[in-house]
Amino acid sequence: MFELDFEKSNGLIPAIAQDHRTNEVLMLAYVSRESWKETLRSGYATYFSRSRNKLWKKGESSGNLQKVHQILVDCDKDTVIFKVDQIGGAACHTGHRSCFYTETDGITSRELDGPLFDPDKVYNGGEK
Repeated sequence: MFELDFEKSNGLIPAIAQDHRTNEVLMLAYVSRESWKETLRSGYATYFSRSRNKLWKKGESSGNLQKVHQILVDCDKDTVIFKVDQIGGAACHTGHRSCFYTETDGITSRELDGPLFDPDKVYNGGEK
């Protein structure tokens, strides 16, 4: 069975979520051995939330699930790319399509697009 190298970075490896049609980078999160197995089992991106210290199925509370179409692994087997269908349109807990919605030149910054939903209404003070 194919194994990732979870040992190099204390059990968590970076996982980049990318739109499977456009290749737009949607977000970066981390997977543990357990969340990796759950992603493979369910077909939906499941990460390890470092802030909550638990498994986090992306979109579980918002409905903005990530259906995995393809998984790419880097040469060191310690980073993955999930090529996903971003169900619901927004990958970011702020309501934006992508977590990478701010452009900067190091001095000033600007938002490239607005949010698709109001996170206060979607999460109702709950988990993001």
